Amino acid sequence: MPDGVWAKCSECKSILYRKVIEENLFTCPTCQKHFRIGSREYFDILLDKGVEEEIAAHLVPADPLSFVDSKPYPSRVADATRKTHLNEAMRVALGNLDSQPVAVGVMDFAFVGGSMGSVVGEKFSRAVDRAIADRRPYIMVSSSGGARMQEAAISLMQLAKTSAKLAQLAEAKLPYISVLTDPTTGGVTASFAMLGDVNIAEPKALIAFAGPRVVEQTIRKKLPPGFQRSEFVQEHGFIDIISHRKELKATIAGVLKHLV
Repeated sequence: MPDGVWAKCSECKSILYRKVIEENLFTCPTCQKHFRIGSREYFDILLDKGVEEEIAAHLVPADPLSFVDSKPYPSRVADATRKTHLNEAMRVALGNLDSQPVAVGVMDFAFVGGSMGSVVGEKFSRAVDRAIADRRPYIMVSSSGGARMQEAAISLMQLAKTSAKLAQLAEAKLPYISVLTDPTTGGVTASFAMLGDVNIAEPKALIAFAGPRVVEQTIRKKLPPGFQRSEFVQEHGFIDIISHRKELKATIAGVLKHLV
């Protein structure tokens, strides 16, 4: 979401008063573009009275590989923390959605591109454990560039770890609702983002493993219009529902009434 009192919609080029955008749940009132938002906003949108308890908020990334690209990995994490005031790219919490007790996880794309490292996998896992212990449905809002390269194979291990935890949730006969927002890509798409009992996407969200530019360069063909956007993905059977953000809470509540 752009900073400042005014913001320009990249879709319709409208100049919008920020307060109007906020009143429309961070969507453009003219063209309905969904601006990227983070965990604070999604918790406010989905939970009746906000976060009642945050899970594993103290966890922070380690640097087991002493990884350095353009800067050391700890410096990159520290920069992200100063920018976002977050410890990691995911927060998980307990609360009520339309009076239904739930566990909710939300990814923050602003924190190192919402990338999935060991802490993201651990937070996801602890949220599943708590959902099972408290008999709560689990709702996951994804926004990610994929696995975190600075953690290499440790990051890739989270694909299997989170998928295994969802198998435990299924064995406990508790619903898992996956919400895919713009963008949801890479290892997150290849694991927990696409494993919902019901997969819900926001309109025009990019949902992919490899992005369209990579695919186009690999197959050397022009891709069809809207390739890898929510509507295209739904048409090909991978998404169950596309929901405007204004209707997201009601949509999830409706789904849970059929599953709980």
